[in-house]
Amino acid sequence: MSEASVAVHADADLLAQAVAARLVVRLLDAQAERGQASVVLTGGRIAAAVYRAVGALPARDAVDWSRVDFWWGDERFLPAGDPERNETQARAALLDALPVDPARIHAMPASDGGADPEEAAARYAAELARSARPGTAVLPHFDVLMLGVGEDGHVASVFPEHPVHYDSRPVSAVRGSPKPPPVRITLTLPAINTAEEVWLVAGGGDKAHAVGMALAGAGPMQVPAAGVQGTGRTLWLLDRAAAADLPARFRSLR
Repeated sequence: MSEASVAVHADADLLAQAVAARLVVRLLDAQAERGQASVVLTGGRIAAAVYRAVGALPARDAVDWSRVDFWWGDERFLPAGDPERNETQARAALLDALPVDPARIHAMPASDGGADPEEAAARYAAELARSARPGTAVLPHFDVLMLGVGEDGHVASVFPEHPVHYDSRPVSAVRGSPKPPPVRITLTLPAINTAEEVWLVAGGGDKAHAVGMALAGAGPMQVPAAGVQGTGRTLWLLDRAAAADLPARFRSLR
């Protein structure tokens, strides 16, 4: 597992632009190496800004978007097209404007898809397994997996002290989420930590305490973001406000 590195940007707008530029470069590098690329998307205000920034980059056209697989780290268990779904946000901010292959957009099941949350989670796990490298894993190769960080340190829909921590399956249903809506589907930490690169993106002073606790070595049960590590790289991408409580070894970056 990788050691965490941190990059701090002056404000949320610059953070979104920087993450967008990094994402385009990472996808290009993956396609140069493997002929295709795979990204796990997240939701939230910074994520939406990142997606809009990707769409505005002239370099976006260098990516062969028909050879990019899009996955999600978590989803609100709501009807298809609901504006609160991370999929809906990503489509509106970016995907609908790109020449993507619809078969490569792997949305998590919606609540009106004919399954309860547990069955929906199992269906997504099965879809992941179908895209895995034959004979090697139950998950596909994720070139980059993006996560937001909640004020309480949650990532995806893995919340502090929640039973999902004890689920060893790659995808879990979440009931009783402390953040509405109460029912969700999420990748678990073991699945998240299979990604080659994990990027934790946080903006705003309301995230500073959680970011500081995670980077100071808090336990993942109390601060789930502390339990996230990519196999090749773990990168925290912050604005200055979110970096306000960084541990001493990172303070020169603020």
